Amino acid sequence: MEQPDLTPHFVELIRLAATDLRADVESALRAARDREEEGSAAQSALDTILKNVRLARQNSTPICQDTGTPIFYIYYPTGWSTLKLRDQIRAATATATAKSYLRPNAVDPLTGRNSGDNLGDDFPSLHFHEWEEAHLRVDLMLKGGGCENVGAQYKLPNVTLHAGRDLEGVRRVVLDAVNQAQGLGCAPGIIGVAVGGDRGTGYIRSKEQFFRPLDDRSEVPELAELEERLTEEANRLGIGPMGFGGKTTVLGVKVDTLHRLPASYFVTASYMCWADRRRTMIHRDGEVTFE
Repeated sequence: MEQPDLTPHFVELIRLAATDLRADVESALRAARDREEEGSAAQSALDTILKNVRLARQNSTPICQDTGTPIFYIYYPTGWSTLKLRDQIRAATATATAKSYLRPNAVDPLTGRNSGDNLGDDFPSLHFHEWEEAHLRVDLMLKGGGCENVGAQYKLPNVTLHAGRDLEGVRRVVLDAVNQAQGLGCAPGIIGVAVGGDRGTGYIRSKEQFFRPLDDRSEVPELAELEERLTEEANRLGIGPMGFGGKTTVLGVKVDTLHRLPASYFVTASYMCWADRRRTMIHRDGEVTFE
């Protein structure tokens, strides 16, 4: 069977990611709003966020003016052409930009010129994975610049933070990353953590945590316990929504591990703003569905 042209469906995937916040994130924001003191700056900030979410969905306009870097994870069946998929996704990205679902964000670091269509060197970011399934799955994340700026990577041991090469050391540096970010990442945020790997794979794996639903738990008991503890302790820092103070600094913390070299012990904490814009497209038996 000839590989289909899925370009229009990729445009719709981008539109949904940019304009229609996933239900688990919106539910977490509503719960955070109800926890804050009545009439507080924190509650007011969350009221504004929730109104923005509703209007973006209603008007099919971006949830945030910074539509970020489009990061695609493409899981494709054996025999599919990744070159065709790449070309279709890039064409869809340009179309979505022309339709104002995406803001032009691809800037050449040497000339300072914006490409105008979100196409550039490794922009959008594409990760291809061949799998044994017979269907295609494409996950899309839109990663904004403000939250990208406050991500952090630590090398353990860290003498300043009294952080050793263990999960207690991981806990200390992740809390430091949240504290250093304050409200600059558009809190309440979501923290993706990778323990191990090298400097590059640590950032990749930490960002992959943002595809996880907010209500899931790690299958590794030690990591599940750490995720819960970090979420509770981060929310006791008092930074609050947009840094205004309050009870909700993070909506969740997700942790995963990578094998590492004996000489290196990296802990990478990526930060996602409250607008955890992620969507999934599935092509199966000629039909396309979105999640």
